[in-house]
Amino acid sequence: MATYAFEAMNSSGQEVKDEVEAGSSEEAIAKIRSKGYFPTRVREKAAKKRVTKKAGAETAAAPTRKMPISFGKVSRKQLVTFTRQLSTLQDAGLPILRSLQILETQQKPGLLKAIIGGVADDVEGGNSLSDAMSRYPKAFDKLYVNMINAGEAGGVLDLILSRLADFMEKAARLKKKVVGAMIYPAVVISIAVGIVSMIMIFVIPKFEQIFSDFNVKLPGVTQLLLSISRWFANDYGWAYIVCFPIVWMLIIRLIKMSDGGRYGVDVAKLKIPILGGILSKTAIARFTRTLGTLISAGVPILDAINITRETSGNEVYSRALMKVHDAIREGESMADPLRATKVCDAIVINMIDVGEEVGDLDKMLMKIADNYDSDVDVMVSSLVSILEPVMVVMLGVIVGFIVIALFAPMISLIESVSG
Repeated sequence: MATYAFEAMNSSGQEVKDEVEAGSSEEAIAKIRSKGYFPTRVREKAAKKRVTKKAGAETAAAPTRKMPISFGKVSRKQLVTFTRQLSTLQDAGLPILRSLQILETQQKPGLLKAIIGGVADDVEGGNSLSDAMSRYPKAFDKLYVNMINAGEAGGVLDLILSRLADFMEKAARLKKKVVGAMIYPAVVISIAVGIVSMIMIFVIPKFEQIFSDFNVKLPGVTQLLLSISRWFANDYGWAYIVCFPIVWMLIIRLIKMSDGGRYGVDVAKLKIPILGGILSKTAIARFTRTLGTLISAGVPILDAINITRETSGNEVYSRALMKVHDAIREGESMADPLRATKVCDAIVINMIDVGEEVGDLDKMLMKIADNYDSDVDVMVSSLVSILEPVMVVMLGVIVGFIVIALFAPMISLIESVSG
């Protein structure tokens, strides 16, 4: 009989931590449920290793694996590949330790290789896979660790790993769509600002010299252009233009350091025309897919909502999910408190309501995520289509202003010469 440490929720929704003796994890879960608890985490306690002495000296403990110096995290692409491979090896029936050792040898030297080796060492030392992975947040976030824990408790680790890989691929694809839509206008605007700055600094001053030599009275539009040129060339206006987006981003980061500031920034983002709709649908697709994946993996609803809230990426939806969590803990359904927050469309609430009625909430959440992914794809394409003519018009106005401002005094010069 082995000893299993568990965390569970009682009938009042309070967390309980205890231990139980059982022959397997399935038997341990059955015993926990027989006590009236709903298990959220079950793991076998590692047996204590005896310390032997030889020649008056204790045996040395296994050295801790040294991690390479890294300022970033493991890339999503590497993690998806690792998850797919580990799922295949588990499906083939290999022990988890052997699977990790195989994947470690296949990795190129780097952070992920060292982390896989560290996880393998911990598993060999008696820790569960989820506990071992939780020590390496640069590769495995809370969502990943909790799903692995659910897969271990339910004996379906290979299936959970496959779902994890699917989830990460779809989340990365959605993020790539939104970021990709912003790259095109950002590049065009940057090039346009660079060209206009060069004209203001190097070209316009030469025309100003010509106008001063002819001593002609300049129209107001030309004087405005020359003032802007002097601001660019002599008053470091170009530096203000370059530094503005950087300073703006730093200010936003400082504001988002507090909970209230983060909430205010996210509310402002959602109110931006067109872009706010894209961000809103992206957030809904993200939290419904995360929640659906966790529930389908067997994670209890309260824990699943907590994890989803922490990984939602938007404070507006994070606070809404907190209210839903508190309401469910008091015995309510998920649809009613989510409707009260007014952060989701009616169709989302109705689909969740139907999912709760028929007992297929996880499947309904995944359908919502798929539908909203499609909506985001359409909206991103529409945004790019709208931005193209808007940028052309803006550039045309700027170029037209420069041309008119330069040629207006030229006409006066020609008339004076002709007279």
